Amino acid sequence: MDATNIRRGSFIKHKGDLWQAVEVTHRTPGNKRGFVQVKMRNMRTGGHITERFASNEDVEGAWLDTRKAQYLYDDAQTGPVFMDLESYEQYSLDREILGEAMHYVKENEEVEVTFHDGSAIGLALPAKVELIVKETEPAVKGDTVNNVMKPATLETGVVVKVPAHIREGDKVRISTSTGEFQERVND
Repeated sequence: MDATNIRRGSFIKHKGDLWQAVEVTHRTPGNKRGFVQVKMRNMRTGGHITERFASNEDVEGAWLDTRKAQYLYDDAQTGPVFMDLESYEQYSLDREILGEAMHYVKENEEVEVTFHDGSAIGLALPAKVELIVKETEPAVKGDTVNNVMKPATLETGVVVKVPAHIREGDKVRISTSTGEFQERVND
């Protein structure tokens, strides 16, 4: 594929390894040729590099397979354990490769696991998830007038900033790409 087709989250083969694009910037400086600057994460080691590709340079895309799985539990030694919903095979994924993805997955929840050459390499998360606020400070009178944000611990353990009017037990929608509060969900 053309380097200009690389997007955030794309997988490519580069230098004999599988990489995922974390940040992609298209640049066209003055009267010079344009290029694509890509910050990539190595899917085997978890390391990061930044590479520049000419805008007309060919990059080898990686073929990936996704399978539905259920998140079972977190094993202290091996990492999060999943069960394939077709074969009922159980496998774990490395925390380094998953990064912050597990902040948005609840136990017993169905997810899509991404595979490359038969090995599980990551999760395909939805753009937004709905989680329940487990712990937060009560609103201070007068703070609800301004756009005051406060920390809240969600049911998966992740801490996000929420508006002052959010209370414990509220269900909130969180962006999985930025980790930011989107809105309160009414049931």
